[in-house]
Amino acid sequence: MRRKHRFETYRQNSSIRNFSVSVIGFAVVMAIFIAGVSNVSVQADTQAAKTLEQAINRGIVRCYTIEGSYPGNLQYLKDHYGLTYDENRFFVDYQVLGSNLIPEVTIIDRRDGS
Repeated sequence: MRRKHRFETYRQNSSIRNFSVSVIGFAVVMAIFIAGVSNVSVQADTQAAKTLEQAINRGIVRCYTIEGSYPGNLQYLKDHYGLTYDENRFFVDYQVLGSNLIPEVTIIDRRDGS
């Protein structure tokens, strides 16, 4: 019959504890990584909408500067001033308020609701 050494149980518990600490540490590092990637993604989405709004406003001002009137609709900016954007991703509400008033532009990211 084999005698147990007094430290044998300690070694087994130590191995289990080390493995548990490693797994928990890995899980924490992965959670931090996923949170960071998610944060970068949200910032990129916000920046994309701001960039589109700036492009539309530049086109509106350029049209007014060159032609002396604001564009009557969004399609005019696409056709004559090269405005392009992902229409499946963004909904652009373009409201003409009057011939001498700058149009009101609202941009909605369709992916925010899904």
